[in-house]
Amino acid sequence: MGDSAKDSPSGEGKAAPKPNVNIWSTEAIRDRDRFSYWREALCQAVFNLSIEARPDNFSARITSRSSGVLRFVTSRSSGYQVVRTQRDIDTAPADHYSVFVQLHGHSVITQDGEAMAFLPSDIAISDGRFPFVADMRGDGYRAIAVIPREMVDRRAPWLRGKSLHKLASDRAFVDLANRHILELTAPDSTLSEGASGLLTENLCNLLALASANDVAHNRLQPELQMEAILAFCRQHLHDPELSPQRVADRFGISVRTLHLRFAQIGETFGRWLLEHRLDACSAALRDENQRGVNISDIAYRWGFNDLSHFNKVFRARFDQTPREWRNRPDI
Repeated sequence: MGDSAKDSPSGEGKAAPKPNVNIWSTEAIRDRDRFSYWREALCQAVFNLSIEARPDNFSARITSRSSGVLRFVTSRSSGYQVVRTQRDIDTAPADHYSVFVQLHGHSVITQDGEAMAFLPSDIAISDGRFPFVADMRGDGYRAIAVIPREMVDRRAPWLRGKSLHKLASDRAFVDLANRHILELTAPDSTLSEGASGLLTENLCNLLALASANDVAHNRLQPELQMEAILAFCRQHLHDPELSPQRVADRFGISVRTLHLRFAQIGETFGRWLLEHRLDACSAALRDENQRGVNISDIAYRWGFNDLSHFNKVFRARFDQTPREWRNRPDI
C-alpha cells in the first residue's frame, strides 16, 4: 500500500515544512495485482511509464520524496523491464533529467538507439523528453533524482547532444556526485526544501564536471572551474608541495586568475588550504582508530612540514594544543 508522510501542526508555533514522502510496497498486494499496482506507483513516484516482461514472484518497494520541483526516489525490486514510450511522454510531458544511480545489481538502459550497461556506482543521465527502455536485471537497488533540465543544461550544455549519458564509477567527481545523490534520496532524509535545493545545485555542478572530460578546464564557467579547483585541492591536501602555481598549471590559468577565483568565494588560497588541513588533523586527532598515531605523523600526513608551525596555527584555530585536543573529554 502507499503511505504518505505529510505536514501536521504541532503546538502553537508554525513548524517548518516536513518533506513530502510517499512509500509504495507490493508486500501486501496480491500477486495478480502487483504489476498494475507497481505501474501506478512508478507513475506517481517518477513519471509516466509502462512495464513489460512480467516476471514471476515479483516484489518491489519504492520511496519518493518531493521537494518543490525536485523529486528523489529509491527503488528496490526483483527484475523487470520498464518502458517510457512516446505515448507516455505525450500524455505527461516532462522537461527534466533523470539522474539514476545503480546501487546494487545491474541494469541496461536503451535510449535513442544506444544501449548502455550500468553497474554499481555508475550514473545514468537520461533526458526525459525521449523514450527509453530500462532492463532492471535481477534483484536491484537504485536511486533516482529527477531534476529540471534547465538546472543541468546551464552548467553542462554539452549534455544536450545525446539523450543518454553514462558516468562510470571510476570517473573523476562521480564518487562525490554519488554521495550527494545518496543524501538527497535517503528514505529517512529530513532535508528542508532549501537544503535540498542547495544540495541539488551542488550535484548539478558535479555532474557537469564529471561529464566535461572533453572540455578544457580553462573553458569551464567560473563557478564550475572553482568547483574543480576545490576538488583538486581537497584531493591533494596531504601534499606539502601543493601551491598556487601548481594548481594554476593544472587548470591552465594564471596564478592571478586562481587568486581571483578564491576571492570570489571570500577566501584566499593560503587560508583555505590551512583551514582544511587543520580540519583534517583535528578529525584525525579525535579518531579512536588513530589514537596510536603520533601527532607529528598526523601533521605530516596532512601536508604540514614544520611541526612548530603546525602547533602554533592549531592552537590559534582551536584554542588548544593538538595534545589537549586529542585528550579532551567528549562533549
